[in-house]
Amino acid sequence: MQWTWQRFAALGVDNLYDALALRCRVFVLEQGAYLDPDGVDRDCWHLLGRDDAGVLHAYLRVVDPGVKYAEPSIGRVITSPERRGSGLGRQLMHEGLQRCQAVHPGSAIRIGAQDRLRHFYGTLGFEPVGESYLEDNIPHLEMLRGPGP
Repeated sequence: MQWTWQRFAALGVDNLYDALALRCRVFVLEQGAYLDPDGVDRDCWHLLGRDDAGVLHAYLRVVDPGVKYAEPSIGRVITSPERRGSGLGRQLMHEGLQRCQAVHPGSAIRIGAQDRLRHFYGTLGFEPVGESYLEDNIPHLEMLRGPGP
């Protein structure tokens, strides 16, 4: 997987188009209608994972501290349906965590995870915070990962 890590303004139209298309494919078509472009993308780092043919298969964004939460936040974590079950999601999160810690050293990281992925994020060091809540008719849970090394 070849990784691209950029701020919104540096993404360029092709990366932005591919990221929004993948997000729409999974978050809107598979999970139900909602407004994916939420006005937060401009205040984020974006991590894109492409295969050797240049096809985008993995994406996440790191939201700047103070935009959604006091801490930096990882969100819009996605792998293409074709690559699910391959370990790419874990690889994506490891890349995202390393890059987030490099940009925000010593900071905790907060996520709004789908409740069904609680165990997955738990294996990455995230702990549940508070009660489950509905977001776009999907149960979610805030989780927090303590400051990294």
